[in-house]
Amino acid sequence: MFFDRFCYFCHVPPETVPGLGDSFASTHWSVIVAAGKSESDPETAHAALTQLCQTYWTPLYSFVRRRGYSTHDAQDLTQSFFAFLIERKIYTRVDRQKGNFRSFLLASLKNLLANTYDHAHAFKRGGEHEFLPLDEEQLAEAESRYEMQSDIGEAGEDKVFERTWAETLVRESLGQLSSHYKTEGQETLFEELRIFLTGSADPLPSYADLARRLGIQASTLRSIVTRLRARYREALRTEVRRTVETDEEVDAELRELLRILTTA
Repeated sequence: MFFDRFCYFCHVPPETVPGLGDSFASTHWSVIVAAGKSESDPETAHAALTQLCQTYWTPLYSFVRRRGYSTHDAQDLTQSFFAFLIERKIYTRVDRQKGNFRSFLLASLKNLLANTYDHAHAFKRGGEHEFLPLDEEQLAEAESRYEMQSDIGEAGEDKVFERTWAETLVRESLGQLSSHYKTEGQETLFEELRIFLTGSADPLPSYADLARRLGIQASTLRSIVTRLRARYREALRTEVRRTVETDEEVDAELRELLRILTTA
């Protein structure tokens, strides 16, 4: 499985991979924190927060579902939460000493759910403040990912959120990488080689056998896979970098990612 080899990506120093800088350009959590302190650039902070919330919709939805809400109510509450977060500029209350975007989001959601039902529904899905447009496919995927976490024991709300968060970052990173290879006209090659990133129940193919099938030299294939892994590592680090304030925090988040993905 991919998670058995995930440590490979957590203990290698960050690097700059040619060709990925523009594709993986990101707006960082530090932008939101800075805007919260000074109100100097609220539009940029709004755009950054909206982008991050779009990524985090599924993990937060899974948390709400774990609280016992129905599919429809969980959709409403998750949309309400993000609308509330953005509309009321909750990010202006961020204490930079209290962690990353992930921790901030979960604490804010718990606070909102602790209030009355009417308060939690202050902004309705499909209402005036539709900050995060969703389609049926996205909603179905979110519900599917929640159901995949049904094996987590009782009182596992935080664990469901953490696991879905980790899987979401991996999925986003692979998606970014896939898009990059597609723009290079190498989408088919990426699909052939992604098994070296994600793994499977079956053993990895040998370089010799796969090179023969692709019609290239085994030494060339080995170099391509090495470059693919480097690009994936950079994509994952960039995705994590969106959600922390400093570069020093990236490695800590990657270690946390590893812990979550390798813990039953």
